[in-house]
Amino acid sequence: MKRHLNTLFVTTDGSHLAKVGQSIVVKRCGEIVLRVPILTVGGIVCMGTATVSTGLLGLCAEKGVSVSFLSPVGRFLARIEGPASGNVLLRKNQFRSAIDEARSLELARSFVVGKVANSRTALLRAIRDHGDPAGVLADAAAILGRCARAARRSTSLAHLRGVEGEAGRAYFDVFDGLITPDDGEFRFHGRTRRPPTDPINAMLSFAYAVLAHDVRSACESVGLDPQVGFLHRDRPGRAGLALDLMEELRAPIADRAVLTAVNRRQVSSGDFETFPGGAVRMSDSARKTLLVTYQKRKQEEVMHPFLAERTTVGLIPHLQAILLARHLRGDLDGYPPYFVK
Repeated sequence: MKRHLNTLFVTTDGSHLAKVGQSIVVKRCGEIVLRVPILTVGGIVCMGTATVSTGLLGLCAEKGVSVSFLSPVGRFLARIEGPASGNVLLRKNQFRSAIDEARSLELARSFVVGKVANSRTALLRAIRDHGDPAGVLADAAAILGRCARAARRSTSLAHLRGVEGEAGRAYFDVFDGLITPDDGEFRFHGRTRRPPTDPINAMLSFAYAVLAHDVRSACESVGLDPQVGFLHRDRPGRAGLALDLMEELRAPIADRAVLTAVNRRQVSSGDFETFPGGAVRMSDSARKTLLVTYQKRKQEEVMHPFLAERTTVGLIPHLQAILLARHLRGDLDGYPPYFVK
């Protein structure tokens, strides 16, 4: 099992990362604010105007530490990494499966079923914990149940994507019901992207960008090509496989972190800024708060339903990547998606 390495997030504008020996040093206004041994870091995510020295980039490439750059609103910009490694035979099997429509559909069904089932579990958990007087969450959960069954029976990627879209609409139509504070400070009226137009969407986009970084690193750690997906087909600059594996983890990891930060009142409406045109941006403090919540979620222990062993949430992307690699090698008859209990 891959050792759980931490991701270093740099969120303060003007920060500069440099190499000192075998350590990562973060400087601000010329002063060292953090020193971390590179062997304890699995990835670096820089947001806003943070910069990285060429010396540190070289060290990261040598040690297999990926460096990702995100915009201030959490949009992925670029990723720097060392030479590609991994099992060439595994990647050949991955490429063959990607161009085989039947194999692609088989895997895509697993990703979508996992995503829909975990979204449904999130709604059922909210009903159990906070009630559902109007029955809207229960109605949406019923729709998601039907969508999960329809996804299992899908005979084409086009139909499967339609089912996924229907499930996504049903889930986000009632997402506002998962927000427990009743003071109206945070409301959700539908998913908006590029740009997000309200605080909840801004946090969701940011959390998804961070999760995508983790899942991409997991794919690379087992020798899979993160660009070649099955549900998300090839497109220049898009990590299709990382997006595939990420689908089943959106609700239990990213959405859960956002809802925790909002429902525990760890963020407030004053932590967001609205720009001309309607785009909403998180403040530096809001990003830090959400990252802390996200990292704490990764440290929680859960029982993996397929492996029947306890693990941390942060290791689930790596475990799922390992299971996918085993399936592509022929060691497993099928890919088992991660289902939240």
